[in-house]
Amino acid sequence: MKEEISRVLTMVEEGKIDKEKATELINILQGKDQLQPVPLKKEIPYGSKMLKIRVTSEKGDNVNVNLPINLIKAVLKVGTSIAEKIPEAEKYVKDINVDLLIAAIENELDGQIVDVTSANGDKVFVVIE
Repeated sequence: MKEEISRVLTMVEEGKIDKEKATELINILQGKDQLQPVPLKKEIPYGSKMLKIRVTSEKGDNVNVNLPINLIKAVLKVGTSIAEKIPEAEKYVKDINVDLLIAAIENELDGQIVDVTSANGDKVFVVIE
């Protein structure tokens, strides 16, 4: 085994392989199979992620909504101030803490946000991905 390791070191000196490859080869020769985890998918910039809302009812009334995070942030800032001035809409937005929602977005909240199953089997699922 020393001979094989010596060959690997010679290959590094000759510039045929880099240090990382040499380390990998030496570990394999020594029986230490050093596998590096391979990322399954690229990290998506947070602003490119989507808020996904899925509603599934037992009666077959299903809703699928995909909203870009950047759109949600803009709408929250502008839309709630407009809605508060419309008498019919005011009651729907008065209890929403918009600052909390914007803070969650700015802190890059990610993953499952809501997962509800009602007594009659209706399901609501909200996720950012």
